[in-house]
Amino acid sequence: MAPTPQPTDIKLKQASRQLVVTFDTGETFDLPCEYLRVYSQSAEVTGHAPGQEVLQVGKRAVNIEAITPVGNYAIKLHFDDGHDSGIYTWEWLYKLGKHQAAYWQDYLKRLQLAGHKHPDIEPTDLTQLL
Repeated sequence: MAPTPQPTDIKLKQASRQLVVTFDTGETFDLPCEYLRVYSQSAEVTGHAPGQEVLQVGKRAVNIEAITPVGNYAIKLHFDDGHDSGIYTWEWLYKLGKHQAAYWQDYLKRLQLAGHKHPDIEPTDLTQLL
């Protein structure tokens, strides 16, 4: 099993609401705050068991106020909407970066199916999403 990629640099760009993470693999990911917020691993988002996930809505303008290290394996992100209970392990941050396009499209699809609007959602026939 390959070791988990480790971040070599983490920069918060509050003006553009982006967290830029560079890993020892040479890959750099620009992760929007909204994306990080809706994919938090906290129980508030994931629920306490499979099927209890809570769709996060209205997080487009969310920003990160602070970042706290958690040991040598993760960071805690403090969002300006008060959310700060999710821990972002290096493994999770790498996965979020590596699969950003697919995860984001999945989130937009779930928003649309739930009847919510987002500027990144293009009008479409909902039957195509099922």
